[in-house]
Amino acid sequence: MSEVSSWTPDGEQHPVKREEGITEDAVIAALKTVFDPEIPVDIYELGLVYAIELGDDGSVKVEMTLTTPNCPSAQELPAMAEEAVRAVPGATDVKVEIVWDPPWDPSRMSEDSRLALNMF
Repeated sequence: MSEVSSWTPDGEQHPVKREEGITEDAVIAALKTVFDPEIPVDIYELGLVYAIELGDDGSVKVEMTLTTPNCPSAQELPAMAEEAVRAVPGATDVKVEIVWDPPWDPSRMSEDSRLALNMF
């Protein structure tokens, strides 16, 4: 068994013991390959990913948001995220859910993404 963490929208980590298999690090790495077509920063570094839940059976649930409800990429970003996570070895079922609470704001961005977008 290994110990991984489950993230909450507030950024808290909760340790979760599970058998070897899909890891949160692997899911995060996959999500970091998904970029908003209008912004040269991945969705993870933008702070759009609020929660990652891993099931013992390899199922993955990702809760994410968009920068605005009227985001032009509202249809494609969740599909791109789901496709990226499905490619992770050990992923059996992937669900990406869009949530609006709490609303996204620039404070959720990583320092690297702020530098990339000149928002420091």
